[in-house]
Amino acid sequence: MKSGENRLSKPKKRHAAPAKRRKDANGQGGEPGRYYYKGNRQKQMRAFVYTVKLGTLTRAAEALYLSQPTVSLQLQALERELGVSLLERRRRRINLTDAGEALYELARPLVEGWENLDRDFHAKVKGLQGGRLTIAAGSSTIQYLLPDLVRRYREQFPEVQLQLANVTGKDGMALLRADEADFAVGSMLDVPNDIAWAPVHHYDPMLITPLDHPLASMSNVTLQDLSPYGLILPPQRLSTYRLVDLVFQQRQVPYRVAIEVGGWDVIKEYVAMGLGISIVTGICITEADRSRLAVRNMKQYFPQRSYGVVMRKGKFLSAEARAFVDLVKPGLLTHRDYDESGHSER
Repeated sequence: MKSGENRLSKPKKRHAAPAKRRKDANGQGGEPGRYYYKGNRQKQMRAFVYTVKLGTLTRAAEALYLSQPTVSLQLQALERELGVSLLERRRRRINLTDAGEALYELARPLVEGWENLDRDFHAKVKGLQGGRLTIAAGSSTIQYLLPDLVRRYREQFPEVQLQLANVTGKDGMALLRADEADFAVGSMLDVPNDIAWAPVHHYDPMLITPLDHPLASMSNVTLQDLSPYGLILPPQRLSTYRLVDLVFQQRQVPYRVAIEVGGWDVIKEYVAMGLGISIVTGICITEADRSRLAVRNMKQYFPQRSYGVVMRKGKFLSAEARAFVDLVKPGLLTHRDYDESGHSER
């Protein structure tokens, strides 16, 4: 045995590799000038656009299937990398700074394009063939507003499978929130925070009576003048009934409903038969109606009704849907106001 072999040898010292410096959300540590989430600008822009469209970090996180802190970190990183403040946090709502407005106008089409890249690619290759479009709308919208738009759309995109879901306003909102409809076309009384509303067409409220009715010969018809006569109105669950009731109640003018019945054509027919009078929206008045009914504008008493495009905030429309919206009004989806919540103009 060699000398020293039986001695306990001292363990060799191991030098640990220097720990990597982790970068936190504020960019501290690590390589100077680099921030958390840097290198994935797409995710930052996506978080930014979703936050603006949906109004809160919580909703944006839910839509992106991320945690709220993750979305917040992405926004902080984007602001630090750009060197500007993009968002102002007031209570639970998010507001844009001037710089944020400018970035949103640039980032939104980029994010939307990325979200719909697969569908748009196939639509481009196929020329919008084989796609599907579902539009929620009420009976009056389908009957009076959509026919010309549907005809023009079918002429341009005959291969798209088009479905018009005939629903009430409440059911239409449910379809939008469940992503079972691409968008809706119609009128709104109240606009929820998660819904975007872009009014396009505006119609005055009209009093219709038989040609030989006493109101037909009056030069100035007041709300009190309607009180003695029975009204023919749509069912109570529809917005027209609620609007008429609200106006009479606010002005404390008594009124009575003679007949509740659905469908503007049925109401006009019953009025022409002398079964009552009605307050209808101007959208349903045709030239043929004016030859058999006395029609008076009642906008001094009843609110104007606006019809337009309704969609869920955060919803990125397919190429098929955007093509139809462009027929409703070209450039309608390019305006920042389309993402704003609030009340309609009626």
